[in-house]
Amino acid sequence: MKKILCFGDSNTYGYNPHDGSRYDSDTRWTGILKKLLKGKYEVEEGGLNNRTCFADNPDGIEQTGYKILPCYMKKNTDILILALGINDLQKFYAVSALDIEKGIENIVLSAKNINPAAKIVIVSPSRINDHVLKGAFSFQFDKNSIKKSALLSGIYKKTAGKYNCGFIDLDKIAVVSDVDGLHYEKKEHEKIAQAIYLYLSLT
Repeated sequence: MKKILCFGDSNTYGYNPHDGSRYDSDTRWTGILKKLLKGKYEVEEGGLNNRTCFADNPDGIEQTGYKILPCYMKKNTDILILALGINDLQKFYAVSALDIEKGIENIVLSAKNINPAAKIVIVSPSRINDHVLKGAFSFQFDKNSIKKSALLSGIYKKTAGKYNCGFIDLDKIAVVSDVDGLHYEKKEHEKIAQAIYLYLSLT
């Protein structure tokens, strides 16, 4: 059976913006995707709260995407769904557009080095909104974070084309919750799962 690794941050983990709990497997997009695939693929859920893509996270290796990916991705991983990048926009990291481009390229090349045969699908996050400035995560994000989140789609699409990766733009599919301006409501998880399922069905 082919194996899919869904590697990402809190929105892959299934963070509930209302109470900080984790959505159950029937609600988070990774769990819904499993059901949609009906056993055609083995789906590994590799999401974690506060995980960055390329910035060195002070919380450690597990929260630093490019460092921990080799521990998740195996030689028998057939498809890597890479859904990271918003946490790198936290104001503490002060990343530039060039940093983002180099960072996503670095993690893609790392994945290709681990398993050259694996298909990589880069999933660009939805942009965050002004509600993040007054929600539970206002200490991490600022107005520049919001502006930079609008750049991810273009940068990720360019990287996908450069390295022959698949590309899904969540900014055209789902919107973040007004509760915290950062995470998805239940119905958005359904949209994400359906979009990824459709992509996998057509490729």
